[in-house]
Amino acid sequence: MRRKKDIYTDKNKVQLVQGGQEYFALLEQLIDKAQHSVYILVYIFDDDHTGTQIADALKRAAKRGVKVYLLVDGYGARMTKHFIQELRTAGVKFRRFNPLFRSKHFYIGRRMHIKLVVVDATYSLVGGRNIADYYNDLPGRPAWLDLALYIEGEVVPELERVAIRGWNSMLEPAGRAKATSLADAERRIDALNIQHTCPIAVRRNDWVRAKTEILSSYYNMFRTAKEEIVILGSYFLPGYKMRRYMERAAERGVRIKVVVTGVSDILLAKYAERYLYKWMLRNNIEVYEYTRNVLHAKAAVADHHRMTIGSFNVNNLSAHVSIELNVDVDNKAFVRGVQQQFNHIIAQDCMQVTDEWYSKSSILRRLMERLAYEALRLMLYITTFYYKSEKPPAESAEYNY
Repeated sequence: MRRKKDIYTDKNKVQLVQGGQEYFALLEQLIDKAQHSVYILVYIFDDDHTGTQIADALKRAAKRGVKVYLLVDGYGARMTKHFIQELRTAGVKFRRFNPLFRSKHFYIGRRMHIKLVVVDATYSLVGGRNIADYYNDLPGRPAWLDLALYIEGEVVPELERVAIRGWNSMLEPAGRAKATSLADAERRIDALNIQHTCPIAVRRNDWVRAKTEILSSYYNMFRTAKEEIVILGSYFLPGYKMRRYMERAAERGVRIKVVVTGVSDILLAKYAERYLYKWMLRNNIEVYEYTRNVLHAKAAVADHHRMTIGSFNVNNLSAHVSIELNVDVDNKAFVRGVQQQFNHIIAQDCMQVTDEWYSKSSILRRLMERLAYEALRLMLYITTFYYKSEKPPAESAEYNY
């Protein structure tokens, strides 16, 4: 069920992108075929093998006259000064989204958590995947489970405007990017000759600017679902209001499946998640742990026709601190296939958490889970101050959200 204020565009073609190798091959292909503009907004962009691969593609595009804009989070991205200078020398326009204050060990302020690619106002990637080796399939190290939506069509100019607003924030007029003209965008989209209708709505969350559209999408999904909701949720720590919506949906007989990571990069977050297992089991919400690798995806599907996917984690950090971007899809043919794919992941790669399994936890372990939950809840809800550990990126909460 759509709300009146939701604005969907219909003339779109979509594809779910799951594998890391598939994602980065597609991203490089899009950059290489760009003719006019490339926008990338991403939380993490590391100067490792994967980051260098994409940076080289961006430099090639800039050298052939494409306008290339790269905006990374001022805290999440790990790049040397030399790496950044090479981008700028090649013609790539580079910026960091900076918090109010940052140092080697901590920061205060919002985070730009969006993962968005827009090429020629015609092609786009929206999802949860950062640009770093942990998100790519490399020899001996498979990618973390993550998802993105590849989109061609009339919603893309709106996504370009989101990218431009992000780039232009805090810039003087002379350095600001300009949107592709509506006529040019329509001409390029018409040339795609898209035959299928796939309604898509752009959804944003930026609590500081009073935007809570993604939260509203989740609330609406739980309020109106009739049969089944499947959530793939990294760092799954729903707040009080979200839990009430989940409880009421379960009471109506909606089957709710929550897939979380079993192999976590952040021990504190995993303990905190497990504290909520008892609550979910008590409310007839099914819980599954993904066991093949780290689960980093952020998506939900409902009743085989509605879907939301993007950068938003179901926790108070995404709800109240970070700047997030999702897209909602309302299309039975496409979402039915995605829901089947999610259920296949559950069947093949997950362990179901049962009352019997949970009852085997020691009292000490449950105490640790409670303490982790309270500590993380306090950290995510009350303050925007986050400690940065000395650990490498795979173990640091700040680097992997």
